[in-house]
Amino acid sequence: MAEKQKQKQSAEKSPKKGIIWVIGFIIAVAAGIIISLNRTDSEEPAITVTEHIPLKVHYIDVGQGDSIFIQSGEDTMLIDCGEIGKDDEVETYLDNLGITQIDYLIGTHPHSDHMGCMDKIVEYYDIGEIILPHIDESDIPTTKYFERFMTAVENKNMEITEAEVGRNIKLGDAECEIIAPCGDTYKNANNYSVGIIMTDGDNSFIFTGDAEKLAEKEMIDSGKLRDIDVYKAGHHGSDTSSSEEFLEIIKPDIAVISCGEGNSYGHPNDITLENLSKYTDKIYRTDLSGSIVISSDGEKLTVTEEKGK
Repeated sequence: MAEKQKQKQSAEKSPKKGIIWVIGFIIAVAAGIIISLNRTDSEEPAITVTEHIPLKVHYIDVGQGDSIFIQSGEDTMLIDCGEIGKDDEVETYLDNLGITQIDYLIGTHPHSDHMGCMDKIVEYYDIGEIILPHIDESDIPTTKYFERFMTAVENKNMEITEAEVGRNIKLGDAECEIIAPCGDTYKNANNYSVGIIMTDGDNSFIFTGDAEKLAEKEMIDSGKLRDIDVYKAGHHGSDTSSSEEFLEIIKPDIAVISCGEGNSYGHPNDITLENLSKYTDKIYRTDLSGSIVISSDGEKLTVTEEKGK
């Protein structure tokens, strides 16, 4: 009996069971790691793909003037609005798009063919921000249309933001950078024009108002210019803009000219058309095509002409 008790105690003190337990634990852990690795390889987390927000740029036919409406998702921008009396046309166009709010209203420079009916736009729509170039005090217009515009701004208790070179504005997935005016004082009001480069994925647009060769040279010197897909030709296709040096840098694939049918200025100028044709044969004119819409999905561009519908 005593011998059996000794054998039992000896067996209980034997290290074999402890070793077996440790080995079993190691095997279990290793198996768990292998299962985990296999699960990681076969069950990778799903990648969320965000759909690109479509962008549309509307070059609205307002006759001999400029008006450009940009929409990306719920974000909107209106650059200029055309001559005095063109508000009905612009409002009808935007109403047909279901627009009730303009996030950014930009007056490129204080000439009536760009800002003539802007008082009506301010009154008619909910406006997020109004952006104008800094204008030397001696150059601030005393014209009736500009006074009406300033009164409309005051009546809505709004303030005017001065365009600041380098500022970026998001519109959906697109980004707009203000690149002009680069100077503070100009003899010619056209050179005060707010300039914008808009980038939407692989596509790019440039808007320069009526900026003439002096302002174009300043944009060149700023180092902000690059290859551009769509160029809204400066100053309605006048030979005072779209200099050869400027075009050589932006090398547009598409050009849009906003001008009135049979206008007395001879816009667009033959020299401008010749210079543009060195880079593209896709030159669209509102006097021939009516309103022009360029759509971007971040990769390709699609052009729609109102008169071609």
